[in-house]
Amino acid sequence: MTAEEMKDPREQGPKPPYPEQTQPAPGTEDAMTPQADHGQDSYRGFNRLQDRATLITGGDSGIGRAVAIAFAREGADVLISYLDEHEDAQETVRLVEEAGRRAVAVPGDIGDEAHCRSLVDRAVSEFGRLDVLVNNAAFQTTHDTITEHPSDEIEGIFRTNILAMFWLCKAAVPHMKPGATIVNTASIQAYQPEPMLLPYSTTKGAIVTFTKGLAQDLTPKGIRVNAVAPGPVWTPLIPMSMPAEKTSQFGAETPIARAAQPAELAPPYVFLACDESRFVSGEILAVTGGLVTA
Repeated sequence: MTAEEMKDPREQGPKPPYPEQTQPAPGTEDAMTPQADHGQDSYRGFNRLQDRATLITGGDSGIGRAVAIAFAREGADVLISYLDEHEDAQETVRLVEEAGRRAVAVPGDIGDEAHCRSLVDRAVSEFGRLDVLVNNAAFQTTHDTITEHPSDEIEGIFRTNILAMFWLCKAAVPHMKPGATIVNTASIQAYQPEPMLLPYSTTKGAIVTFTKGLAQDLTPKGIRVNAVAPGPVWTPLIPMSMPAEKTSQFGAETPIARAAQPAELAPPYVFLACDESRFVSGEILAVTGGLVTA
């Protein structure tokens, strides 16, 4: 690689300040300014997931959409689960099918255990197998102090972010054969928790522990379990949950001085899902723009 071909990572995505903006829950891609990059114009596949059957939660937008695009271009069929963002989900389906792979979109609340079981059953029914489970969907809200977090909101965050992970893995593992993989989404918040995101941060810490513990259970059976811990990523979750003034400076605190684009998160998920990482299990791969997780 010549010096001319090298790219400064600080200059590879929009930098704050972004326009001040808010969205109602659950947030949509079209309403974001600037628009997020999911890799649809840049990701190149190398058949690393050829004919794998995959299930990605939160696959309608953000990191989940970027992972779905990358998996499809690596040769995988994809079932995406999402809450009720139908237009975003159909755009992800379009991009997966454009890559020549099968796409199935299933709406519903993963905070319900029966729905989690039905997602796994649907994936197995559609594809005949389940090779990769990506537990990515999450929800967050912001409040200034613990006394302002409503109890029902705390419970909803825990059901979506961590209880669903238990339920999905319980349902999926009986269908998974040696060589299968589970990839969870943790966060920099597991290591550098912000008080305004206390319930969310707590679930992300639980996901780190869950990943390491489940890896001890499943790795001897030939099923690897890992997680990606993103730093700030420009997704609909941000303008949906954060005050406008926080959104405008989102990611400025990273050494790279900007938020990641979802496209920059997809390659680590591909690596952890494919055979190139066959000796990696129980690991948390930080993608934080230089923020320290240790």
